[in-house]
Parts: sequence; structure tokens; C-alpha cells
Amino acid sequence: MKKLKIKRKYIFLGDIDSINIELIIKSFNFLKNKVNYILICNKKDIAKSVYVKRSNIKINEILDPLNFTNYNRNNLNIFNIDNISKKKYINLLNQIVISNNIANSTEFDLITMPINKFLFKRKIKFIGMTEYLGNLNKSPTQMLMYGEKFSIIPMTTHINLKNISKYINSKYINSFLKNLLNNIKKPNYSLNFKNIKFLCYNPHCSEEGTLGNEDTFIKKAINKHRIIDGPYAGDSAFAKIKKNTLFISTYHDQALIPFKILNKKSINITLGLKYRRLSPAHGTAKEIKEKNQADNTSYLACMLI
Repeated sequence: MKKLKIKRKYIFLGDIDSINIELIIKSFNFLKNKVNYILICNKKDIAKSVYVKRSNIKINEILDPLNFTNYNRNNLNIFNIDNISKKKYINLLNQIVISNNIANSTEFDLITMPINKFLFKRKIKFIGMTEYLGNLNKSPTQMLMYGEKFSIIPMTTHINLKNISKYINSKYINSFLKNLLNNIKKPNYSLNFKNIKFLCYNPHCSEEGTLGNEDTFIKKAINKHRIIDGPYAGDSAFAKIKKNTLFISTYHDQALIPFKILNKKSINITLGLKYRRLSPAHGTAKEIKEKNQADNTSYLACMLI
């Protein structure tokens, strides 16, 4: 029997004022023989962690992250990025850029651990990691939330609710659907959705046009793509869910609320890049930092997919 090749991945450590290091250390022994991965971070930052100190896991500095030279699965393998500023957000942005460059070179998965977006929003225009990586790579990106029960993709993500209607037009919807269908066909994503359902924008699908004409644009766009069904009213669409279903929502919370309630194992996947960018579908959870309460389910899903 042919021995399966162990996957190689990169992890951008993200914000250390979080549960990120706890998740990595808690999962170390389980993962060390299943996947080879390199942490991209500042060596001094992670060495200060109480979890690293308690674990007695040695740190091994990788000098050539492209080829995994001197990789040691019994150590925590790190590609060190020196801090270039006293400002935290600048150092994290630098680490993101370098992580993206490395992943583009090898096309290995990049797992980005949670960050506090407020660190960036106070200083620069930063909508989210999906959008930032899209701008870095000059590529339209899409945020797919992949769960064990069903998956969702919002057509608009982190924008003010009052601005969503501006995107409900034939040109934008058709472009979004074309990119989505092209992306999910790519072999590196390994996505197999048997059902794709588009949710209505207005309550009850506009009640025959009495609540607006936005859902008319959605219906016309769907009719051009036979594998997409709908539109479906958002208040009843999640009552009965068939396996391998992808829901397309017009805005963030319309689908994220049922998704996070009904899926325990969930991954944020960025579509539209040369590599797979994955992230646990939760935040920094700094309120439980160093309390040994962090759930590593979504982190493990990112590592093993």
C-alpha cells in the first residue's frame, strides 16, 4: 500500500492576546504525526507564552519555510518574523504579508488564527482578512463558512446594514455567482455541494413585490445558473437541511447566525486565492485566555481538512 504524503501547512499565529497559542499547544501531540506545519510569528512573542513554558515543547526555528528544511515534528517549528515596529498592528500586518507571500510560493494551505480587527480599524481601512488578502493579491475573494452540517457564503460581508441594498443588482449578483461557481470547482478546495440555495433579501421573498424588487434581481440571476435554487425565505430555509448544502445569503448575519448555532465544527475558507486560506470560525476569545477553556474543534478541522 502506498504511504500517503503528509500535508504541509502554514499557520499565521495572529493575535497573542487570545486563545491562539492555547489551541496550538493543546493540539500539538495529536497533530504532530498527521500534518507538518510551520508557525509564522515572532519567536520572542510565542516563547513568553505560559502554555509553551508549561508544555516543555522545544522551539525549532525554520530558516527555509518553502522547503521545510530542518523540520522537526517533535518541536514547535517556527519561522521567525522580527518585529519592525512598537505598534502591534504594523507587526501583524507585516506577518500577514509574509505569510501570504510564502503560501503563494508553495500553494500550501495557510491557516490564519484569529485577530482583533479593532487593532487595525483604528489605524487603517481594514474590513476583514478575506478582503485584505483579496486586496493583497488583487483578486476578488469570497468568504465561505464550511460546517459539518451545512455551509454558507454571504454575498456581502462586513458592511453597514443600510448599504447592503446597493449590491442587490443584476451586475453584482451575476459576477458574484460566476466567481463562486468557478471557485468551488477548483480541485484544491475539495468542495462537493449537492445543493446550492440562494436566500431572499426581503422578508418572505418580498411578498410578491410589495416589499421591494430586490428579490426579482436575485431570481433572474439564479435562472442563469441551473445548479442554484431559490430564492428561499430566510426565516424557514434552515428548518430542513440536506447534507452538502450551501446557502448563499445576501448579507452576513442572515446566514451566520444559524450557521454558528447549528455547526460545532466550522472553518472560514477564503475563495479566490492561489492557495487555501483557512481560519477557525471564532474570534480571539481573550476573555478566556490562559483559563484552559478553549475548544480546539474548529482549529483541528482547519488542520485536518
